[in-house]
Amino acid sequence: MADGFRRIAAGSPSGAGRPGGLFRHPATAPLAALVAGVAASCCLYGTDPHQGGHWLPRCPFNWATGLLCPACGGTRLVYDLLHGDVVRAFHENALMFVVAPAALWMCGRWLVEGLRGRRWRPVLSARAQYALVGVAVVWTVLRNLR
Repeated sequence: MADGFRRIAAGSPSGAGRPGGLFRHPATAPLAALVAGVAASCCLYGTDPHQGGHWLPRCPFNWATGLLCPACGGTRLVYDLLHGDVVRAFHENALMFVVAPAALWMCGRWLVEGLRGRRWRPVLSARAQYALVGVAVVWTVLRNLR
């Protein structure tokens, strides 16, 4: 054992023959993200972000500038969706409402690929990255003009 680690047999369910094997499995990160998302949703379900005096943090960009960032209203949007109020959710942040299906698809793909034992990392071209930043800037300007 020159490397200082105890080797686990290749057929064992807890490591597949390498140190820290379970934590290096491609499904570990997406499953952990799913569990964290469900836990956060359960906590948010009982906390109304529309009311003052709750424990939810304020947007740092809004706190520093007084302006709305591209994601401002996202917590209220999720709260409204959890309670079945789709129209109110759309009014909280229309851009996030439109972008959410793409984000959910990417998270689902990440999970499925991880469960299949493959790593998946989305790759955006430079053009797509510029487009996303451009949309975020335009959205920020438009929502702060009204």
